[in-house]
Amino acid sequence: MGKKKVMLPADEVDLATVKYQYEKIEGVMLRNTVIPEAPMFKPEFPPQESETEVVLLDEDGKPEERVELALKILPDYDPAKSWSADSSSPFRYWKIRDYAYAYRSKLTTPSVVAERFISAMDEFNSKKPPTPLLISYDPELIRKQAAASTRRFEEGNPLSVLDGIFMAIKDDIDCCPHPSKGGTTFFHEVRPVEEDAATVARLRSCGAILVGKANMHELGLGTTGNNPNHGTARNPHAPERYTGGSSSGPAAIVASGLCSAALGTDGGGSVRIPSSLCGVVGLKSTYGRTDMRGYAAILGSSTADRIALRPSLPCLPNLSSNESSDILGSVRMGKYTEWFNDVFSTEISDKCEDILNRLLETYGCKTVEIVIPELHEMRTAHIVSIGSESACGLNPDFEDGSVYLPFKRVKFTHDTRTNLALFQSFSASDYVAAQCLRRRLMYYHTEIFKKVDVIVTPTTGMTAPVIPPAALSSGETDLQVSGNLMRFVVTANLLGFPAISVPVGYDKQGLPIGLQIIGRPWCEATVLRLAAAVEELCATPKKKPLQFYDILKGN
Repeated sequence: MGKKKVMLPADEVDLATVKYQYEKIEGVMLRNTVIPEAPMFKPEFPPQESETEVVLLDEDGKPEERVELALKILPDYDPAKSWSADSSSPFRYWKIRDYAYAYRSKLTTPSVVAERFISAMDEFNSKKPPTPLLISYDPELIRKQAAASTRRFEEGNPLSVLDGIFMAIKDDIDCCPHPSKGGTTFFHEVRPVEEDAATVARLRSCGAILVGKANMHELGLGTTGNNPNHGTARNPHAPERYTGGSSSGPAAIVASGLCSAALGTDGGGSVRIPSSLCGVVGLKSTYGRTDMRGYAAILGSSTADRIALRPSLPCLPNLSSNESSDILGSVRMGKYTEWFNDVFSTEISDKCEDILNRLLETYGCKTVEIVIPELHEMRTAHIVSIGSESACGLNPDFEDGSVYLPFKRVKFTHDTRTNLALFQSFSASDYVAAQCLRRRLMYYHTEIFKKVDVIVTPTTGMTAPVIPPAALSSGETDLQVSGNLMRFVVTANLLGFPAISVPVGYDKQGLPIGLQIIGRPWCEATVLRLAAAVEELCATPKKKPLQFYDILKGN
């Protein structure tokens, strides 16, 4: 029997006595903790102040109309910056507006780009070591979508700025006619796909070309992207290293230059971790902002979430406004220095600190020192919450890490079975205690957000870890690596806040480093505005990934 622990009510905790707890790898048990707060089983947000200099979006409007409005509030597009005749200029990622300009200027067509994409996929699939970016992929489906898009451009009727834009969909999001395996070898036999997920349907209505189902960590239950079932996606900057997970394929396919964007899921940093490690932008919206059955194109809360969560109207920052820089000057960035500096290498915190200083010098953004109590307990509450919910969702079909199908029994990978064994050890008392902790932590952060607009941290506590050769065939469980990768991301998951990872540079080994910006509930516009400013400050020539394909130019 464990020793009983009694916690003070959250509003009686003296922040001056709070000491940062460095992470310890230990057992996860909450059942002997007395927590005075009532449980909060889903994030519940108090009303938020309206954001300034934003444009409201109609949540029930057509996705293509929302995308058109979003396009109008971006800074003016200068094709000269992308379409330079100087062949010695540094490489650049082709963004959505670059493709849109190329199509409308008849520099190329979606069908031409489709052939280059297919050729690039053949090249990536034959690389040594193998680089499995997509789990389900059909060249003919891509050609068919591209041909339809090309016809629309020829007729002068593109559906939106996303028409002809190549996008990958993570393997746990339904995208017909591809199966949803969730990174397993069999999950599609348990749960067949009958229609597009709401997010995918909205992208399709905008004319996006959906290239297939992107690789992922099996069932999303890992932070590295390791997948013995379909092969492990490699980090384009260093093929001997992980991409991060669980949205490994989406991050890698964008970082490789093959897609301008990809759709992932983020239950415990699964978009932001691989985005940081692969050097691309990764956004997680407020819990309930997108329908889980997806921003401008894919947003839209489900009916149930609108009733329960009362989301404020979605909006975007007006980046074309003359007042945008003035708005940035009023942004207060909360920084918990001891947490901020708890990284595997000081190169990470130094790069992130440098960007905060440049935001102050350029725009006047102020950094405010904050204290966040019970971060160690928050990590525990997150793993108990997501672990219990994962186990509950899988239990009807799975037993002891195995699935029973007609005439056969299929095993999970070893690390998935290890995680499920841990999750199944949690008691009902552990789960309820974790939800009580969620309410405490929501209280602390609500108080913090009265003083600051965002919280800033490094995205991960380490850059991309090396892939142990043996892990490629059998998987691996490394709790220290998971701890380093998840240290800063779980706040936004347990409490449902919007958060983004933005690349801010590289360490001495040339590995990408990301800055994380966590916002108030429903305040994606502030997060996006600040992220755009960080991108502008980091717009110096980027390091070309080793595994990169210039898809617009076909080389």
